[in-house]
Amino acid sequence: MGRTDHIYEGLVQITSSENVIIDKPLKNHTYTRLGGKADYFVTPVTYEQVQLIVQLANKENISFTLLGNGSNLIIKDGGIRGIVMYLGELDKIEVTGTQLVAQSGALIADVSKKALHKRLTGLEFACGIPGSVGGALYMNAGAYGGEIKDVLVSTVVVDREGQLRTLKAEELDLEYRTSNIPDNGYIVLEATFALQTERYEVIKVVMDDLTYKRESKQPLEYPTCGSVFKRPPGYFAGKLIQDSGLQGKGIGGAEVSLKHAGFIINKSGATAEEYIALIRYVQRTVKEKYGVDLECEVRIIGDDPLE
Repeated sequence: MGRTDHIYEGLVQITSSENVIIDKPLKNHTYTRLGGKADYFVTPVTYEQVQLIVQLANKENISFTLLGNGSNLIIKDGGIRGIVMYLGELDKIEVTGTQLVAQSGALIADVSKKALHKRLTGLEFACGIPGSVGGALYMNAGAYGGEIKDVLVSTVVVDREGQLRTLKAEELDLEYRTSNIPDNGYIVLEATFALQTERYEVIKVVMDDLTYKRESKQPLEYPTCGSVFKRPPGYFAGKLIQDSGLQGKGIGGAEVSLKHAGFIINKSGATAEEYIALIRYVQRTVKEKYGVDLECEVRIIGDDPLE
């Protein structure tokens, strides 16, 4: 779909010229440092602006993509057509009693730290997850035995028509690394978590231990999308990849991590095409050797580059 100036003008009227960028490179908005350009990149700062942007996209019949922290995402080299809405400025975190309310653009790790400082337990598992609150709900993020559905009470979303809705946690169908948020086209604006009081020192010990485990086992020194594959029933993805002899396998600048086989790193200026090709190679190899289908946990979006 080609760009038209009235789309730009409409977005500027909703937000401001400082918050709308044409042909914005997206590689700096993903943890893999991959991806082409967005036709229109807009950063809303209020819930109403989010609603109006959705309504504009509907009215103009222009494609629309939501972008959070980009930690579990691969954007193809051809970029993303239409409007890309970035929610990073909606990042407030507030605590009242044992309830914590966080906007979707806040980092879930920062939410975990806020809970620690307020002496609230329940979000320790999230201290090392590199995604946003919106992304955490989208995929029911979890680690070390905990997950979002354990503590989520409710969420405020914008639906496909641009209307605000408040949903209870049970209305999201939260399961292992899934929810109904993408199927329903919801845009998460905020989440309310129910936590419990605990001594600061007790919470801190748990978080320090989880941080050590993460830093010692994961290749955080390289750009990466995190764990690439979901855990297949009865197996561990990393163990299957390791036993397939794939650690160190590379395509272009992408490589299966030597530190943790479940991670693919951007070792040296990889393209999205190379990164995705390596994912497919790993899937084929594990299927051939063990008959197990590795399902991607990472989302792959955008267009291939034009020839």
